[in-house]
Amino acid sequence: MTDYIADAASLAAVPRLTWTNVSAAALRNDASVRREWDRLNSSCGDLPFRSADAIGVALDVFGEGRERLVIGHDGDLVAAMLVLVPTGLLRWRTFQPSQIPLGVWVAAPSLSAAALASGLIKDQFGFCLALSITQVDSRIFPRQPDTANSEHSDYIETGWIDVEGSFEQYWSARGKNLRQNMRKQRKKLESEGTRTCMKVWVDAEHMVPALARYGVMESAGWKAARGTAIHPDNDQGRFYRRLLEDAAHRGEAVVYEYFFDDKSVAMNLCLRRNGVLIVLKTTYDESIKHLSPAFLLREEELQRIFADGTITRIEYYGRLMEWHTKLTDNRRMLYHLTTYRWPLVKQFADARRRHADRPVESEAVTHK
Repeated sequence: MTDYIADAASLAAVPRLTWTNVSAAALRNDASVRREWDRLNSSCGDLPFRSADAIGVALDVFGEGRERLVIGHDGDLVAAMLVLVPTGLLRWRTFQPSQIPLGVWVAAPSLSAAALASGLIKDQFGFCLALSITQVDSRIFPRQPDTANSEHSDYIETGWIDVEGSFEQYWSARGKNLRQNMRKQRKKLESEGTRTCMKVWVDAEHMVPALARYGVMESAGWKAARGTAIHPDNDQGRFYRRLLEDAAHRGEAVVYEYFFDDKSVAMNLCLRRNGVLIVLKTTYDESIKHLSPAFLLREEELQRIFADGTITRIEYYGRLMEWHTKLTDNRRMLYHLTTYRWPLVKQFADARRRHADRPVESEAVTHK
């Protein structure tokens, strides 16, 4: 994936776009709209979870029917497309189901999120006071300075691995404790006579049974209590089934699965495109104590990736966790951008936040 860097000169020369506003259903139903979306996506990261197919599935499963597709034209050329939803009185934001790691919009890399939002808030949605573009990848669209009527805010740090050199070189650069721990775990499994095996599923016919096993494993863990586990009959299950089956038909779905003997104990659901592997979801058997099936899977997964040579970058796009830092030192910030119609609206919003964040003094209690 190419690093996209927008310099000051290019930002100053951003053209004034003309906008059209249509139902987001066009991303499912209009072939020409889908082609333009995919063309822009290919120019700004070429992320498979932001393809027209993937966003169409997300709209089908998680959309409410209020979503709008706004299309920015630079003359005859489509330069930007954003799926937006109303979020209250006179406010809009990008469509952002939690299953899509970044905000649902695509644009020419010479455009900044700030320039798009500034043009949109003046030319669309009637009397709009605030527009938010959520979960922006600073690697693709670098963060710009705040202005009198815009502000950028941190979302999460995320990590990635550059696949360079041999696995042995990469692994030797990891922490000594991690390497020793993995060796001890493998010796323990060997001494107990437990066979380990990693299987890699890429065909469409394997996606449904793999997701079923994933759902059983995840539903037995902490995500079940939060209601976020995948199940064939819930929205999560329906989304990932269609996403992975569609991607598998294009050769872009990968499911890594780890077994102790014949028992599935860890899984990663991934998408790949143009040398980049994106880890969407991971789960493991939480009933297994004193061993880390998830890390055993990751070690063998990385061995396979380094040996194969077709993947040059692994992206996690989730919140940077302690286990990520054992695998990589790379990190960057994803951010939100909010643009206000006038500076006074931003000042009012800032004042409301300061008031909401101010500690509330407890009332004195009088005892008789």
